[in-house]
Amino acid sequence: MRLPIVIGAFFALTAVMAGAFGAHGLRNLVSERSLEVFQTAVTYQMYHAIALVLAALLSGFGLSRRLLGLAAGFFLVGILLFSGSLYTLVLTDIRWVGPITPIGGLCFMIGWALLLSAGARRQVDKGRG
Repeated sequence: MRLPIVIGAFFALTAVMAGAFGAHGLRNLVSERSLEVFQTAVTYQMYHAIALVLAALLSGFGLSRRLLGLAAGFFLVGILLFSGSLYTLVLTDIRWVGPITPIGGLCFMIGWALLLSAGARRQVDKGRG
């Protein structure tokens, strides 16, 4: 599962870049509330970039590659929908993207539930061995 590591590292890198842009480039261009929204997008992007890397690394501990791959997929889609919609909202003021944000949040939750399931199954399987 090398691809989630590469994608996760890419999204972590771009989260740092977006955070710097928000802190220095947007400060005088958007409202304080918009800066908070932008920072939320950066924060969730970083958390889930790390989750992508974690999902890949956990495959080396005998957890279900299928569940970890699905979790990584949901983390990726969550980043694109959640953080992407918030970035779009702040940078373009296009309001119709707002309802997309919760779908991204749901993807994050599904990803974490799949990761939880992979870990729980490993414990059950290990106990039987």
